[in-house]
Amino acid sequence: MQNAPATPQATSTRAIAVWLIVMCGLVAAMVIVGGATRLTDSGLSITEWRPVTGAIPPLSEAAWLAEFEKYKQIPEYQHINFGMSLEEFKVIYWWEWGHRFLGRLIGIAFFVPMVFFMATGRTTKPLALKLFGLFVLGGLQGALGWWMVTSGLADRVDVSQYRLAAHLSLAVILFGLMFWLALDLWPAAKTRAPKRGLFIGAMALSAGVFAQMMLGAFVAGLRAGRTFNTWPLMDGKFFPDGYFYGAPGFNDLFETIAAVQFNHRIGAYLLAAGAVWFWLAARKTDAEPRARLVLAAVGLQMVLGVWTVLAATPISLGLLHQAGALLVFAAALYSAHGLAPDRSE
Repeated sequence: MQNAPATPQATSTRAIAVWLIVMCGLVAAMVIVGGATRLTDSGLSITEWRPVTGAIPPLSEAAWLAEFEKYKQIPEYQHINFGMSLEEFKVIYWWEWGHRFLGRLIGIAFFVPMVFFMATGRTTKPLALKLFGLFVLGGLQGALGWWMVTSGLADRVDVSQYRLAAHLSLAVILFGLMFWLALDLWPAAKTRAPKRGLFIGAMALSAGVFAQMMLGAFVAGLRAGRTFNTWPLMDGKFFPDGYFYGAPGFNDLFETIAAVQFNHRIGAYLLAAGAVWFWLAARKTDAEPRARLVLAAVGLQMVLGVWTVLAATPISLGLLHQAGALLVFAAALYSAHGLAPDRSE
């Protein structure tokens, strides 16, 4: 018996889902380029926020010199890069310009199709509201990025690790919301979970992956991946020297290199344990393939993480590790979505 032809509404829904998946890919690229910007110490090379005119890079030698002079006024140049050449400045400038340009491209790539889908009646009112909400969050992400940059323009030689984590967190949230919505719109069979606990477990794993990515943001913010480059111990100790520096306080969990790397390692172990539990709980159910996917993704990401630490975080491995984190997050969300209880519109 032949399948019934797809209805126009179903075709439109699938097109929107494909577009959202493409947008997830662009956001993932944005996160990776942002990681490269951090690893190359390029994030403070552009000292102004010009959402429109900033899309045009310097086009003459005079324009380049003017941008370089602005950079010379901030602490990073005065204390870290003093004496760098114009050609060296251009390298870090292009990384930051590319990051911001990709952000503008994502905004256009989201806004134009969204307006088209809405104007041609391809979206329901609830879907239109969800898409508009995502667009607003994207705009806030740009503002949050500039707020992050301002933390390194006056009193610091780099950006605040707290603001870096906030900037990354919103990017990951946007990625997750778009991916979930795309799964909502893509016709696929739900997993018949034998118990609600599997869905709760999958959601907990997704939250754990998100939290682990935020711990990774603190590692990046303090450049902690280039110290304690041994495993499984940290320079021969389980609790590294300097975990609590001076008078112990809550802030030490996020403000010392030893602490943020230790926290990220422990987070990985906990996440791996959760993935194993989820797979064991899902065995002999039709949720097992999704659980196996999550377990494999977490395992590969752990191997990549150890490799990255042992190699003192070269740019290539650092970016690959960051991309792997998004894939683990997507796998966890995919598993959770398949176990989610059906809900009426």
